[in-house]
Amino acid sequence: MNEETVDKLQKLIRANIDSYDGFKESAEEVSDGSLKALFKQAAEERSAMATELQNYVQLNGKEAEDEGSVAAKTHRVWMNIRSKLSGGSPHQVLVEAERGEDHIKAAYEEVLKETAGSAMNDVLQAQYRKVKEIHDKIRDLRDASA
Repeated sequence: MNEETVDKLQKLIRANIDSYDGFKESAEEVSDGSLKALFKQAAEERSAMATELQNYVQLNGKEAEDEGSVAAKTHRVWMNIRSKLSGGSPHQVLVEAERGEDHIKAAYEEVLKETAGSAMNDVLQAQYRKVKEIHDKIRDLRDASA
């Protein structure tokens, strides 16, 4: 795997860690049982996806990312503030969760374009399908709660 592909995997590792952190914190904040379960499941999935990508990076002799981004930490702080201001309404939490999902979905779409035909493409396509599935579920729940 070339250096450029490794860099792109590092970007997706950070995005998955950010997503994991966001879902984990949201699961702790939200009182709705079905949302709590969805967020916990999504967090576990993102953790597994990050680990899978970390393994590929390490197989290439590189040290894999193990932290999220500063921007995501800022977004989670804002999400917590908005959640508290809105009384933790499920709709507001879903609005913020979808915003985070838009970010990771776009990151995968960009990397998939740039790595088309590479050995990693099948792995990334499978992960993207999982990202899109959770994104669409959150979007649908958000729309239903409006």
